[in-house]
Amino acid sequence: MIDPIPLIDHTLLSATAGPEQVHQWCAEAVHHGFAGVCVFPSYVPLAAELLYRQRVRVVTVIGFPCGATTPAVKRYEALEAVDGGAQELDVVINLGWLRAGESDRLHRELATIVEDTKVPVKAILELAVLTPEEQHRAVELCLDAGVAFLKTSTGWAGGATVAMVQQLRTWSRGRVGIKASGGIRTLEQVIALVEAGATRLGTSRSIELVRALAEPPTSDTPPQMSPT
Repeated sequence: MIDPIPLIDHTLLSATAGPEQVHQWCAEAVHHGFAGVCVFPSYVPLAAELLYRQRVRVVTVIGFPCGATTPAVKRYEALEAVDGGAQELDVVINLGWLRAGESDRLHRELATIVEDTKVPVKAILELAVLTPEEQHRAVELCLDAGVAFLKTSTGWAGGATVAMVQQLRTWSRGRVGIKASGGIRTLEQVIALVEAGATRLGTSRSIELVRALAEPPTSDTPPQMSPT
C-alpha cells in the first residue's frame, strides 16, 4: 500500500479558524510529514513564517468557494498569496462560465494565473455539480491552461469519490496530478482514492487518519496452529 501521509494537504478552511489553529496545523504537518498546509489567503504569511525551511508546502485557495469573482480579483488574490509565501494555489474555476459555454474566458483566467504566479496551480472543478460533458470540457480547458493538478471539489457541494478520481486520471492521461478533496474522513476512503489514482489528498481529518494508520490491524480469523 502507498503511504498516504506524504500526499496529504492538512487543510484548515474553517471560517472561524484563528492564528492558534494555524500554528497547530503547521506543527502537525511538520511532525507527521504532510505534503502541505492549506489555509485561507489571510493566513498565508503566518503559515509561510511557521513553515520556513520546512519541506511542508504552503497552500492556499483562490476564488474560494464559488469561483465567481472577476478575473482581475482572482489574479490579484493569487499574486498577493504568492508574494506572501504561498507555494501552491488551489483555484476554483468559474462554473457559471463553464456552463454558459464561455470557454475562452475560463481558459484565459486560469492561464493568466498559471503564467503570472509561476507556482503549481490546482484547478478545483466541483465535479459533483457538473454534467459528464461539462466535466470533460473543464478538464481539457484546465490542461490546456497549464494547471499542475486537477482537484475534485471544494467540499461545499459534494466530496471526492473513487469514480471521480478514476475519471480524472483517464481524461488527464497522466499529464497532471489529481487531488481528491471533500468528505475524506476514513482510512478506507484514503486507500481507495489513492489506489484510484489520487496523488494528493485534501482533508481536515489528517490527524485522525494518522491515528488510524498507527492502529494494529485486526482480524476475525483465529490464528493458525503450526503443525507438530
